[in-house]
Amino acid sequence: MQKPLLFRSLVVFAVVTFAIAGVHADDWSQFRGSSGNGIANVSQSPTRWSETENVVWKTPIAGKGWSSPVVADGKVWLTTAIEERATEEERIATLERLIDNPRRFGEFRLAKSITLRLIAIDMATGTQQLEIDLVHLDEPDPIHTINSYASPTPVIDGDNIYCHFGTFGTICVNRKTGAEVWRKILPLEHGVGPGSSPFIYKNALVLICDGMDLQYVTALDKSTGETLWRTDRPPLDAASGEQKKSYDTPIAIVDAAGREQLICMGSQWLVAYDPTDGSEIWKVRHGKGFSVVPRPVYGDGTVFISTGFGKPQLWAIRVDGSGDVTDTHVAWIEKKGIPAKPSPLLIDGELYVISDDGIASCFDAASGELVWKERVGGKYSASPLMAAGKIYLCSHEGKVTVLKPGRKYSELAENQLDGQLMASPAALGDYLLIRSDKALYRIAE
Repeated sequence: MQKPLLFRSLVVFAVVTFAIAGVHADDWSQFRGSSGNGIANVSQSPTRWSETENVVWKTPIAGKGWSSPVVADGKVWLTTAIEERATEEERIATLERLIDNPRRFGEFRLAKSITLRLIAIDMATGTQQLEIDLVHLDEPDPIHTINSYASPTPVIDGDNIYCHFGTFGTICVNRKTGAEVWRKILPLEHGVGPGSSPFIYKNALVLICDGMDLQYVTALDKSTGETLWRTDRPPLDAASGEQKKSYDTPIAIVDAAGREQLICMGSQWLVAYDPTDGSEIWKVRHGKGFSVVPRPVYGDGTVFISTGFGKPQLWAIRVDGSGDVTDTHVAWIEKKGIPAKPSPLLIDGELYVISDDGIASCFDAASGELVWKERVGGKYSASPLMAAGKIYLCSHEGKVTVLKPGRKYSELAENQLDGQLMASPAALGDYLLIRSDKALYRIAE
């Protein structure tokens, strides 16, 4: 750990009030909730359930997708990919053409064709109400075996929902009519498939586009899809595109001086941009980390990041600088037990993480001091959720561990569902929404 930081207090909810017309406090409009930090503003949430207990409804979902559910006006929205699988011979022939190293062939899956679909489900009954095929592609790029073609989470803003599939397209759909408003294609070599979720800030749809070939952040006019600005990432010194690609999702903050900032994590660099024109405000070189997935969290003048694949590290960085602040604004660094995929969770001055291999840790957010560490078990991609004084950890194996936040490890329950859990859960009212590889669950006690 480096450079302890004295905190006055930590703010657990987003400092910026997002200008999202028609989205209410009890909606879940984007990845990690309407505040973007994995904290649900609810007073009740379930503790115990199973396939036969406390399941209000369970709705099968066709295809495959790791996007999280988003909710507004009594409807749950999901994206999914309907795949026609390639034969093994077709798969090998394609990989021989695209991948230099045959030893890596086992990392990739390939579809002969895909249809990328938007689904609407009635919250009360679990009945599927709408199905819109947005994109059809023959011979799409291969993706990693752990990824899906529909991993980015849509974002709801007013009457519209914005579905982002990386290089396969970004589509704005009117939620009331199901009609397409606009679409945009931003070609990118993802390497292992798309992952970055879209983000709405005022009149802009902000996209992080960190591929193997190109690395930039762009803002599109949310009404028309026209480009407002595009800013290239800082120079990367990686030998190959594998170490340049990244899959993060922005957050927005306002610092103590009143500066609006878009915090955009990427390979090697964390950068804060001015949302009006995309100019750099400050940046930090975090090392060799790449394929970054965890979304940053922010509290009381400090942003917390995980540096992604390689050897993940947890960094705390003050946001009041200008220019390259690598040597001046890093408050502390922790190198052990840090996730490469699940995002951190900031609650009342404590920072909670679950590593990809099932180690849960709590750190003091001011100093970086380890408060506790426990092996929960399992594999993890979904980001933790905080709802009604409970932390939810969803594993690949279908287990959801429920913890009580605090300075001692306190496990309240373990709950088992069928299927694989990789999408981050949502909490509204007194219930949870949990997506597996096969179905969407509404759970309430």
